[in-house]
Amino acid sequence: MPSSLVHALFATQEPKGFTSASKHPSWVVAMDEELDALSSNDTWVLVPHPSCTNIVESKWVLRVKYLADDTVDHLKACLVAKSYSQLPSLDFHDTFSPVVKASTVRLVISPAMSYQWPLHQLDVKNAFLSGLLTKIVYMEQPPGYADP
Repeated sequence: MPSSLVHALFATQEPKGFTSASKHPSWVVAMDEELDALSSNDTWVLVPHPSCTNIVESKWVLRVKYLADDTVDHLKACLVAKSYSQLPSLDFHDTFSPVVKASTVRLVISPAMSYQWPLHQLDVKNAFLSGLLTKIVYMEQPPGYADP
């Protein structure tokens, strides 16, 4: 098999974490893009490891995004906090995720289908970065990207 085909086959599989993803340049580019977006949005400030505080762990979530015809659109890397490592009333009080309800989506799609209106989809990159935290949360540096 040609090496470009082998590379393409391995690049489109979803690695389970940084160790396996770092072996493929395409995934490294995706992780670099995610960190660039986080940095350009001033998502965090790098501070020394504080004592007597809970440090929320982080991990990479890596997904292959496909087009409607099942061809690969792009590789997506998301750095996420392992929220299960947060402690109630220390790291958070309330949790809320602003997502649309399925019933609302159906309410919009139903008349569109009845009247044969065109539907369009969009994705806002890094939209979640617009929120503000009211408490300080300490998160470990991304696996593979730790700044000493």
